[in-house]
Amino acid sequence: MSRSRLLVALVVAVISVLGYFGSSVFNPITQEKQHVGDITPEQEVALGLQAAPEMAQQFGGLDPDPKAQARVDQVGQRLVSRSAAGKSPYRYEFHLLNDSSTINAFALPGGQVFITEGLLRQLHTEGELAGVLGHEIGHVVARHGAEHIAKQQLTQGLTGAAVLATYDPNNPSSQNSAAVAAMIGQLVTMRFGRQDELEADQLGVRLTGESGYDPNSMVALMKILARSSEGGRPPEFFSTHPSPENRIQRIEQAIKEQYPNGVPAGLEK
Repeated sequence: MSRSRLLVALVVAVISVLGYFGSSVFNPITQEKQHVGDITPEQEVALGLQAAPEMAQQFGGLDPDPKAQARVDQVGQRLVSRSAAGKSPYRYEFHLLNDSSTINAFALPGGQVFITEGLLRQLHTEGELAGVLGHEIGHVVARHGAEHIAKQQLTQGLTGAAVLATYDPNNPSSQNSAAVAAMIGQLVTMRFGRQDELEADQLGVRLTGESGYDPNSMVALMKILARSSEGGRPPEFFSTHPSPENRIQRIEQAIKEQYPNGVPAGLEK
C-alpha cells in the first residue's frame, strides 16, 4: 500500500509540474510569456470581486467621504482610459478604505484596487496618487495574482487546479465553494515578491506617462513613504512592498528607458 501511495504521489507531482511549466500564455501588455495555468481573466475578475468585501472589512470598510472617493475614482479611471490598462479584459474599481492609521495600497486579481485613507493623506499631488494607483494597476495587468495562484496549484498538486477547473465565474457558488473560499482568503493575505513589485513600478511609470501624469511623481511618492517611516513604526506599506530607498533608483532607470530624450513637458505632477 505504501508503495502504491508513493507512486500515486509521484504521478500527481509530475502532472503538476508538467502542467505548470508545460503551458504558458502571452501577455500583450508586458510582452512576456507567463505561467498562469488554466486561470482565465474572467476567473480573475470573479475571484477579485468575491475577495473585495473581505479585504475592505480588514481595513474598517469603505471610507464614507464621497469627495475623497471621487478623487480616487477620477484618477484611477483616467489611468485606465488613457493607458494600455484600458485594453486589458479587467474590470477596474478603485476603493478608498476607512483606515487613517494604516499607510498602504494593494490590488486583487481582475482590477479591484485599494488605497487607505492613511496613505491618501500623505499625498500632495494628483500625480502622486496616480503613481500609487498606477503601480497597483501594474500588478493587475501583469497578472501577478494569477501567477501566485498558479504557483499555489503547483505546490498543492492537482487540488487547486481541480477547484478552478470547475469554478464558474458566472455562478461562483456552484461547486467547491469551501475550496474557493479558502483560495479567496489566500488572495486577501497575498504578498507579491520583490520582482513583482519592481515590475509593477516599471508598469506604473508607463501607465502614468500614458495617462498624462509625470512619472517623476513616483519618485516623489517613494520619498514621502521613506519620510513617513522616520522616528516611528514603519508603515504597513513596507510589509507588502520593498523599501522605497531601494526602488527609487529602479524607478529613475525605468523613466530614462521610457523617455530616453527626457520626460515631455506639460505632464501633470
